[in-house]
Amino acid sequence: MKLLLTSGGVSNRSIRDALVDMLGKPIAESTALCIPTAMYGMLPGTAVMTWRQIAGQTPTPMVELGWKSVGMLELTALPSIDEENWVPLVRETDALLVCGGDVLYLHHWMRESGLADLFPSLSGTVYVGLSAGSMVMAPHVGEEFVGWKPATGGDSALGMVGFSIFPHLDNVMCPENTMADAEQWAARVPVPGYAVDDETAITVVDGVVEVVSEGHWKLFER
Repeated sequence: MKLLLTSGGVSNRSIRDALVDMLGKPIAESTALCIPTAMYGMLPGTAVMTWRQIAGQTPTPMVELGWKSVGMLELTALPSIDEENWVPLVRETDALLVCGGDVLYLHHWMRESGLADLFPSLSGTVYVGLSAGSMVMAPHVGEEFVGWKPATGGDSALGMVGFSIFPHLDNVMCPENTMADAEQWAARVPVPGYAVDDETAITVVDGVVEVVSEGHWKLFER
C-alpha cells in the first residue's frame, strides 16, 4: 500500500496534491471506502462525531474531497460476513479512508476482521489515515494514547512502518499535545517518532518516508 498518514485529514493543498500523486489520477475518478471503526472505541463521546465524519461535516476532510464514490466499511461487522462479500470490494477500491478515534481499538478490529491480513497484497491502494488511523500503522503508539485496552495489554500496533506518530501537535483542542508533551512521549517509545500538527502528513511509498507540511512537525530520532 501507499500510505498517507495525516493528523488532521487532507487539510491543505500540499496534502491533497500528495494524495492525487499517490492515486495516479484525479480524486474525481477514484473510489474510496471510509472506515469509522476507531470512533466506536471512544463512545459515547464520539457518537455524533462519527456521523459527522462519515457525512463529511468535520474540520478533518476525508470523505468530502470529491471522490467518484465513497462507501463505508465497518470492521466490527466483517467477521459475520462472508469474505467473498467484502474482500473484492476492498481490493477494487482506490483508497481506504481510516478515521480517528481509539487507536488500539482500531488495531484490534483490523486484526480481528482480517483486513490487516490483506494489507501486504494491496499494492495499488492508497491508505489515508486520520489521527488514530495513522497511528495504527506504527509498531507502538505510546502509553499516552492507550485508552481501550487489549486483553494482551501493551501499546503495540500493526508495525507496518518503523516509526510512531504523535498527532494534533499544539492543537488548542488538545491541550495535552504540546511539543513538551511530544518530547516526553518520544523519550518513551522505542522507535523514532514524528510529532505532527494538523497541517502535516507523512507519506510512505515503496519504503520511502517523506513529510508533507504547511504547518510544523518534528522528528525524534532514536
